[in-house]
Amino acid sequence: MTSSQRRLFPDFILGPLKGVAATLLSLGIGSALLATSEPARADTWPAKPIKLVVPYPPGGAADAVARLYAEKLGESLKQPVLVENKAGAGTAIAAEFVANAPADGYTLSLVPTGQLTVLPHIAKNLRFDPLNSFAPISLLASTAVVIAANPTVPAGNVKELVALVKAKPGKLSYSSSGSGTIIHLAGENFRLSTGTDILHVPFKGSAPAVTALLGGEVDLAFDTLTVLAPQIKAGKVKGIAIASKKRSPLLPGVPTVAEAGYPDYDVVSWFGLAAPAGTPDAVVKRLNAEVQVIAAQPAAQEKLAAQGLEAWPSTPTQFAERIRSDHAKYGRIVKASGATFD
Repeated sequence: MTSSQRRLFPDFILGPLKGVAATLLSLGIGSALLATSEPARADTWPAKPIKLVVPYPPGGAADAVARLYAEKLGESLKQPVLVENKAGAGTAIAAEFVANAPADGYTLSLVPTGQLTVLPHIAKNLRFDPLNSFAPISLLASTAVVIAANPTVPAGNVKELVALVKAKPGKLSYSSSGSGTIIHLAGENFRLSTGTDILHVPFKGSAPAVTALLGGEVDLAFDTLTVLAPQIKAGKVKGIAIASKKRSPLLPGVPTVAEAGYPDYDVVSWFGLAAPAGTPDAVVKRLNAEVQVIAAQPAAQEKLAAQGLEAWPSTPTQFAERIRSDHAKYGRIVKASGATFD
């Protein structure tokens, strides 16, 4: 500052300005320190318990998957991973909670297939974006959907079933665990793929849907291997076909729908792990690495198999691609079938 400038700004003005300058300088330095300390903070994660949000009540396949991985992750991360069940609104409550949680690695989501791929097409006013509100970490487990028939139905495979339904359009019915579920869309996908007319009968959950099949109230049922494999193995219902492109080791004698001449028919029910969008890459990579280790453990695989599930780990990119592809596929099925939310 020149001597003439000093004459224009006396000391009683310059004094406070110097203090402001010093404060701004210290803030600049502080900001720089904060910026350089972020990676270190990610490196020290986790420093406290982690919450894993499950969109269903306790019990069932989703809860079992969550608790298995929560226990194993807690052991490897040296911090408790606490399962928190937030059921309701077709899994929307849990999704919205996680989407709006801090992206700090301390809130995770157990993602079922329909939450990000079906629900957005049939529910209104969701407060999350299925493709942008989450950071995919890894797929965790999967189970095939299976088509089962009451023993009185005169069909033992897909070709015979299609012929029977075409001979009696609108006369045969199938049960599902509810309208707008992945199971419902598996049935609608089959109807559209085979050009058949089958009546959909929705129930409030898998248990009453299977009970209806056993009692002859409906002719067919679409549900996961977790639900139907025990009934098929016991000979109480007939296993018509597996809905995915490969046979299941849990029911190796049941062929796939693809084997019957419908190669594009593929329905897999999966569970994945995600975090709020913006979660540090270091945290996502660490969690993904831990999931790979857990999924390879024979003890974990045995526990999953007891639930009719297979370990199904992936990279974050592969999980993101799966969400996008299933979101597009089920969007087409919802539009073509007119499926609605129960």
